[in-house]
Amino acid sequence: MRPLRYSINVTLDGCCDHRAIPADEELHRHAIENFERADALLFCRVIYEMMEAAWRPPAGTGARPAWMEPFARTISAAKKYVVSSTLDRVDWNAELVRGDLEKAVQQLKREPGKGLFTGGVKLPLALAELGLIDEYEFVVHPRLVGHGPTLFAGLSKYVDLRLVSRLEFGSGAVAMRYEPGR
Repeated sequence: MRPLRYSINVTLDGCCDHRAIPADEELHRHAIENFERADALLFCRVIYEMMEAAWRPPAGTGARPAWMEPFARTISAAKKYVVSSTLDRVDWNAELVRGDLEKAVQQLKREPGKGLFTGGVKLPLALAELGLIDEYEFVVHPRLVGHGPTLFAGLSKYVDLRLVSRLEFGSGAVAMRYEPGR
């Protein structure tokens, strides 16, 4: 069964607004490594549209630093599943996921391969509620912002986690990977 892995950037005070978190080359390389551990990405409509707007080619010359290009190529090439009840169609190497979320994700996990990868806030909350996330990664940035969306707001039950790895970045950010305590 393919594992479903989740990763999110978050500040020390719990904000996960991507606009409040500085991006750098090392973090982009780490994201590529995460994508390479998966056969497909699982996004909600909001994350899909945000990623498509930011990374779908062609970007104008000089639109972003050269060190972002490997990430742009990796995310563009990746198979994407988009959970949405409002979109009529998707492209950019994507397929819509409709109907019962639990059944649909369980079916994706049963397919052969390395794994699935997800990010964002709302979809992972629903996936955590259903017990479908096999690995959580929190990339904690040494910044306080005092606003923004927070992780797992409204989660109805505790999810106990066990630390399985830790990676420090030159920026002071720390990536901590956890598996659910089963």
